[in-house]
Parts: sequence; structure tokens; C-alpha cells
Amino acid sequence: MNHDNQGPERHECDVLVIGGGPAGSTVSPMLARKGHRVVLLEKAHHPRFHIGESLLPANLPLLERLGVADAVRAIGQYKPGAEFVSPHHGHTQTFEFAEAWDKSMPFAYQVKRAEFDEILIRNAARQGVAVHEGCKARSVEFLADGTVRVHAGHDDGRSSEWHAKFLVDASGRDTFLANRFQIKERNPRHNSAAVYGHFANARRNEGEAAGNITIFWFEHGWFWFIPLNDGATSVGMVTWPYHMKTRGGRDLQRFLMDNVATCAGLTERLKDASLVTPVEAAANFSYTAQRSHGDNYLMLGDAYTFIDPVFSSGVWLAMSSGELGARTIDTCLREPARAGAALKHFDRQMRHGPKAFSWFIYRVTNPIMRDFFMGPRNVFRVKEALLSVLAGDIFGNTPIGRSLLAFKALYYAANIAQPRRAFAAWRNRRANIRPVDDAALAHTP
Repeated sequence: MNHDNQGPERHECDVLVIGGGPAGSTVSPMLARKGHRVVLLEKAHHPRFHIGESLLPANLPLLERLGVADAVRAIGQYKPGAEFVSPHHGHTQTFEFAEAWDKSMPFAYQVKRAEFDEILIRNAARQGVAVHEGCKARSVEFLADGTVRVHAGHDDGRSSEWHAKFLVDASGRDTFLANRFQIKERNPRHNSAAVYGHFANARRNEGEAAGNITIFWFEHGWFWFIPLNDGATSVGMVTWPYHMKTRGGRDLQRFLMDNVATCAGLTERLKDASLVTPVEAAANFSYTAQRSHGDNYLMLGDAYTFIDPVFSSGVWLAMSSGELGARTIDTCLREPARAGAALKHFDRQMRHGPKAFSWFIYRVTNPIMRDFFMGPRNVFRVKEALLSVLAGDIFGNTPIGRSLLAFKALYYAANIAQPRRAFAAWRNRRANIRPVDDAALAHTP
């Protein structure tokens, strides 16, 4: 039956949210609590697979504020820290969140995103959000009266039209608005791709450390190893586009396993393991939009920018942007005279989050930085400050700024002291992040 012949169904709301991932399922209930009529459009049906399973300690207070802390605890794998493994060092290095500057956030969770995201979106519906799954936003119009009209298509063939005072783009890597505005750009300072899958019977660490995320460096980037509560382990390779080009005719599974075989530590962890999901990939991993907002719209989380998953910052940045976005939109709708200041504050915070992680992300594969991670010292409390960043404690009042400056000064001093090594690392990074024709990454969705 063709419903389109009957014309689209027309609806009105205060705030329309596109995307039911962590950002959309955070901003929408927080706005609904404030009395706004909120509609959320999600193209998929939950539960659905998604990558990005590692949460940060800073997530936990926000889960409490959302009212989902107990539900997430029930599905979460306890994670007290992060382990780093280098092929150039004879030891592993574990960072315990309990040793961060703020001792009140000593752990986090690893979660299956299918379960986690469903908890969030069902919570949004319980708190008064009108959730429409299987409904994909197709186009948007910004009207002369300052409102927004979005056209959407449903899985059953229906079409709908949503008229809203404010629009939230929480569409993740679909980057709904950035694509339509043509303002999405490759990050010129970073460029990576990921190949990943879930394994059964991977060998974990002993005791409480069993839940730690492990980062394995290898020649062409790094691997993540994320233990999950049901016994599965998420394993992924983050690598440079030039290396993806060497895949040739190999399928993604063969390509992933061939690279795992070059990493001795990970090979040992997976020697008795077997894949339990298809291997998938994401190219053009690092991007940003030229702006994060307009007078009547915001871009949250990955819809605005994404750098790299090495510090597990994606879900935290998405959810924190959702909470910030809810406060911003509430101000814009209730106190128009303060809208300009609220939007400027939103933009500063949206830029601050990725910037706080990016300095480390851009250098994490540098041999000199690797030495710092594998042999951390707490002079000037730099280890505590670094742990605070790893914990996601970047928006609060924790006074880590001076210690982070000291860390960066020590890093630059080490580069000056090792000029040949520093120059070789700079030259290699410059070659690593060079763009590769997207056609070379064929079959990499």
C-alpha cells in the first residue's frame, strides 16, 4: 500500500530530535522534564548493534541524573582502569581511575551498545518523549518565521512532516545537518579508519582488571580490546587510510585477523577466541563540522565532530553535549533575550571537549608519547591530571590545567632532547594522515 498518495502526516512539537543514540536519548528526556513537547526520530529499531562500548567514569553521574544508573549497572562490565601494551616495552602499563585527581569517580563500565542505547531510548519514552523508531529524516527546511520543518519517511511507507521551534541533530556519523549544509570536513590533523568485531573466549586479565580496556599499539596504529559483561569481547583496529588501502582483495575478517597476527600480545589474548559477529568497518573516522549550532538548531556528539576512539571519549562527549544542549535549548525557548549568550557558551563547550582529548590523540602513536604512557611519573601531579583526562573529567572544576601544561612542556622538552627521533615521528605522522582516495576504501562502509 502506498501511503504517500495520501500526503504526509503533519505534526507539531517544540523540539525535534533526529537520532536516538546516546546524544539524542540524553537531550530529549532532559527537555521533556522541563515541560517541552519533544519528538525523537530514530531511523533504526532498538536494540541495534553499534560500536563504541567503553564508557568513562565521568559518564556515571550523568547516568544517575538521567535515572538509568541501576539499569546500566545491571548490563555493565566493571572497568576500573585502562591498560596500554607497547611492542617496544617489556611491560604493560595500567592506569587506575582511582588514582585520578578527583578520587570520587574510580571506575566506569563497558557496555554492549545495543543494550545501553535501548536503555537510554526507552528511558526517554518513559519521561514523556514521543519516540518514533523506523523513521528516517529525509530533508529539512528552515522557515522565515524561525521555525523548522523536517520531512521523514517511515519503514512502513508512510511519510510525515514535523514542524518544530528547535531542531537537534543527534544523527551521529550520519551528520544530517552538516551534510546538508555542506560544512563537514575531514580533520586535517587526524585521519583514521576502524575495523572491528566481537569475539567469544578471548583471554582477559585476572581479578578486577578483567574488565579493563586494553590498548595495543602496532606498526600501523592500535587495537582496542574491550571485555563485555556477557563474555564477549569487542576487538577493533584503528589504522591509517594508507594501510586500509593494502587490504586488496581480502575480506574484512581476513584483513583484521592478518593484522592481529602482527601484534603478539593481542594474538595471545585471542588464540582460543572465535568471532561471533560479522567484521565491520568505518572509514573517514575523523571529521568536524564548521559550526555546531544556529539560531534554532544544535549539532550534538558525532553529528558535530569525531576524532578517534583511543580514549573512549565518544559516548561521554555525546551524552555531555546532550545535557548541555538541553540547558541551551531551554534557555533559547524560555528566555530569548539570553539565547545568544547561551549558544555561545554551548559552542565553547562543544569545542572544548574534543580539544581536551585531541592533543593526546594526535600524539598517541608517537614513540616519545608512548614512552610517557608506558613510564608515567607524577611530577607536578601530571599523572593524576592525565588520568583525569582519561576519566573524562574535563568539564568540571578539577584544577588539572597547570599539571596538563607541565605534561605538555615535559613532552616538548623530550622532543627537543631527541631531535632525530622527534623528526622521524613527525615525518611518519605526516605520511600516516595523508588523505587516500575513498575508492581505495571500497566496501568499507
